[in-house]
Amino acid sequence: MARNRQARNLRAPATDRDPQVELVLDLERYVPALVTFIANKLSRGATVLYQKRCAVNVTEWRILALLAIEPAISAARICHVIGFDKGPVSRTLAAMEKRGLVAIRPDREDGRSHSISLTAKGAATHDKVIALALERERRLLACLSKAERETLIVLLRRVHANLDAVNGVGED
Repeated sequence: MARNRQARNLRAPATDRDPQVELVLDLERYVPALVTFIANKLSRGATVLYQKRCAVNVTEWRILALLAIEPAISAARICHVIGFDKGPVSRTLAAMEKRGLVAIRPDREDGRSHSISLTAKGAATHDKVIALALERERRLLACLSKAERETLIVLLRRVHANLDAVNGVGED
């Protein structure tokens, strides 16, 4: 049992205190791994479904969803909210504009920035995908009671707000 458990864990370097002690991550309890594994699997499944049914990938869906909530925002705002780098967002927006899902116009107040909005086609695509997205969420959380779902949301929001506490650790 202990041997099988060790096989599922990632090896980490020994500490300075005792070079004989080998540290391993318990992937069933290491929260960053759990969050990453869930996110990766959710994204992969979403991309397959959304591409098949609505001809958009998960990155495009995230942008469509954000533009439905915050119309006429900048690419910088999109990057900030969904946590993506500028390059991939710019390439995705260019492809979405080419397909008629978004309109990109110079910002009236800041000539260096652009305002991005959903087109009618983008809004219709959003409306098709959101039904799938909400059904996927319902199925994902069906194993939790209503109180547990609320607790999970509160805890995830708190952890999300605390990301600055870990980003940049080790860069000193």
